Amino acid sequence: MLAHQMALESPMVEAEMVEAMEFPELSERFHVSGVPQTTINAGAGTVVGAVPEDHLIHEIQRALRS
Repeated sequence: MLAHQMALESPMVEAEMVEAMEFPELSERFHVSGVPQTTINAGAGTVVGAVPEDHLIHEIQRALRS
């Protein structure tokens, strides 16, 4: 997954992968509406689906500004 690749490249990025069906409380907490879902900064931003790298970077930057 793209977030994991970013985490390997930078010590400032952390990535965790969770099976949504096995952890329904996390799915509810982060409002999982589809998989894969990337949650940015504990909910400051969300990307649903597999997206190109530039789109994910844009969403990360947008979440960091808010």
